[in-house]
Formats: sequence, C-alpha cells, structure tokens
Amino acid sequence: MPDISRLRLGVNIDHVATLRNARGGAVPDPIRAALMAEAAGADGITAHLREDRRHIVDSDIDALMAQLTVPLNFEMAATEEMQAIALRLKPHAVCLVPEKREERTTEGGLDVARTEDKLTRYIAPLREAGCRVSIFIAADAEQIEAAARTGADIIELHTGAYCDAHADGHMDVRDREFEALREMATYAHSLGLEVHAGHGLTFDTVAPIAALPEVMELNIGHFLIGESVFLGLEGAIAKMRSLMDAAR
Repeated sequence: MPDISRLRLGVNIDHVATLRNARGGAVPDPIRAALMAEAAGADGITAHLREDRRHIVDSDIDALMAQLTVPLNFEMAATEEMQAIALRLKPHAVCLVPEKREERTTEGGLDVARTEDKLTRYIAPLREAGCRVSIFIAADAEQIEAAARTGADIIELHTGAYCDAHADGHMDVRDREFEALREMATYAHSLGLEVHAGHGLTFDTVAPIAALPEVMELNIGHFLIGESVFLGLEGAIAKMRSLMDAAR
C-alpha cells in the first residue's frame, strides 16, 4: 500500500486566464493566482495550454516556469507543437489530455487503447527530457493497461462523471462511478502506475476520492477559482486542503 501521509493538491489556474481573456488586457493575472495558490499551500500548479489558446497562453507557461517554486503540471494535447514546447521548457510533469476545439472543457479521458503505439513513441522523448508523464483517462481497465504499456509514470482518473451524477442528484449513478474509480485506482497502482484524480471535484465530492489510499494527488481548478469569488483564493484552497486531510 502506498504512503498515504500526504495527499498532494494541484491547483489549476486556467480559468483565471479565462477571466482575463474575456475582457482583454492583463487582469486578473494567472501568474499572481499561481503564486497565491503556492503560498496558500498548493503542492503544485496545473495549467493547460490548449491549441486555440482560449485561456492559458505561451507567455503564461514561460512565466510559470520562471517563477514557481512548486512543480508545474503542464496539461497538453499529444501534438507535435505541444511536445516541442514541453521539450524546450522541461516542466516537472506533462499530463496528456484529449482536446477538441468545440468543447467547453476537457470531456472524457484520452483513448489510450486506440492510440497506444503513437503515444508510446510520443512519451519516450518527454521522459528522456526528465518530465514525469501522466495520462488523463477514464476509470477503465483496458485504458489503464494500455497506459501502463506506453511508459507513462502516472494516470489521472477522470472524476467528472462521478461529480456530475452527485450534482444531478443521481446517487445510484454516483455510487457506481465511485466504485469504478476505487477499483481502477487499486488496479492502476498494482501495475506500478502512480494514481492522480481530478475534474469537477468540489467541497461536496472531494472526501471519498481523497480517502482512496492509492490516490497521491488531486488536481482541482474551476471550482476553486469559482469559490475564490466568495472565500478568496487562499480561503478556498484552505477549505479544500482541510477536507482532503480529514478524509485521509
């Protein structure tokens, strides 16, 4: 069983950049938010550089690499453009996610089973450059097995369906989704993968996921940025950290 003494919290700052870009100009500054999150106890910062640059832009990634003292988790699609950026900057971690221009946010996990050979070739130079490589996937045994064969270090389990079912009041569906997450966290760990989780987690849904002993890190963004309107960013992070620690 893994060491469960410290569950890491990665704070995603994408939607601070969404607010900035909605108006144009320089505020609110996602780099300032990242540094505030770091000071508030975030163990890492996550930022997704999308192909269409709808929120985070290249200069944000450069600034994060220059100013952060906690690790940067660089979310990206598995494209040649993004690989080149990652190989230039060499962030602590790279998380490969599916990406479609028409989606509002990342929908579902990456289909590793269908693209295993391509991803294996894609991941190799990233690992050689010193980046830890994570793949964002659904709680599905076939996808987890394929991820293990690609050489990835980590899987991040997509918790969106579990969170959506809870929000919609479909508790039977929520419970089934949670059981799948629990089983697949155990299975992935047995294959030698580090297990992370994220997408849609809130104060109401975080505790059961945080209690899973195989899960080493949670990545939470949109909800924390939204709650910061009411609690302040430090307050929102502190409350999430408290709920995570209590569950552990």
